Amino acid sequence: MIRYLKGTVVRKEEDRFLLLVGGVGFLLQAPLPFLQSLREGQEAEAYTHLQLREDGLFLYGFPDEPSLALFELLLSVSGVGPKAALALLSALGPKLLARALAEGDLRLLTSASGVGKRLAERIALELKGKVPPSLLTGPKVESEAAEEAILALTALGFKEGQARGVVLDLLVKRPSAKAQELIKEALKRLR
Repeated sequence: MIRYLKGTVVRKEEDRFLLLVGGVGFLLQAPLPFLQSLREGQEAEAYTHLQLREDGLFLYGFPDEPSLALFELLLSVSGVGPKAALALLSALGPKLLARALAEGDLRLLTSASGVGKRLAERIALELKGKVPPSLLTGPKVESEAAEEAILALTALGFKEGQARGVVLDLLVKRPSAKAQELIKEALKRLR
């Protein structure tokens, strides 16, 4: 099994990238935030999951072990394939996704593309109590300013899960931030 790769990013595509390792090119599918952080020609590392299906071998790459662990945890749910698992990681990020799984937050889970109410309910039910505590890093951060910022960002057309992830990440760094400050910083990150 291929578990970790380190090499040069040769090419990036919409949902995957080509990583050259020791003269061998590996095509890895990856969550959107990870793909956006990669630069062609630069060295990168990825924690990987290899999946064997009847139509071929598929390699999925992640920036860190918690993201990989969440991906594999999601795949353990019946009806959840790599596409839905990647969509959840792309929309929510590992910290917010782990929190949503632990709390069974259907609203957050359904904010990912391709995850409907029934699938979100199945994920919440099957993974209840199965999210390792090590993935639930940091305290739950909520405030009126954060909710106001999230509502404003969704009114501007951003997906709720994406807006919530960015706003809560900003709030962890600046707990006393006002809604206006959170919106301004979140717009910089989301564009």
